[in-house]
Amino acid sequence: MNFLAHLHLATLANSSLTGNLMADFVRGNPYADWPADIVEGILLHRRIDVMTDSLPEVLAAKRYFRAETRRVAPITLDVVWDHFLSLHWDTLHPALPLPRFLAQAQAVIRPDLPGTPARFQNLNRYLWRERWMERYAEAVYLQQVLSGMASRRPRLAALEASWQDFIDNYQVLNDFFWQFYPRMMELATQKKL
Repeated sequence: MNFLAHLHLATLANSSLTGNLMADFVRGNPYADWPADIVEGILLHRRIDVMTDSLPEVLAAKRYFRAETRRVAPITLDVVWDHFLSLHWDTLHPALPLPRFLAQAQAVIRPDLPGTPARFQNLNRYLWRERWMERYAEAVYLQQVLSGMASRRPRLAALEASWQDFIDNYQVLNDFFWQFYPRMMELATQKKL
């Protein structure tokens, strides 16, 4: 799961949006440095990542990546799931349009930004202004996202090529998304994540 899915599931679980979005920027035990609600959000994010990576549909999706990109498939799939969530938002969450959901999420997170990790603050400067999560709905935008990630982390250079795996297997990946994401939503709503 990437930014959008973590925010969406956190909202359904009534969990800290800041903690869920910031979790990848916090190492180790968060209890000493963050308030209880933020810690709960960080821990939910971590549980979602572990759960998602072990789902049968996600494990099966990884097999659709070529040998040269399979190592980065979990990272690519995190972005791919956000693509399908953004693309199908109106079906999954018809009562609240995606731009309004994101505006509400930003309004909740913005006051918490002072005191958060500098890299997280930097992410927030671009994430909202450039409308990343709305643009995830555009399959071609994912090529730019994966290329950018590859250029920032040379050992993950295969991310750039993994876009082709996404395009070549678009429908099967979409089918996998529909098999597991509604279950994740239900678990979040029931506070079972």
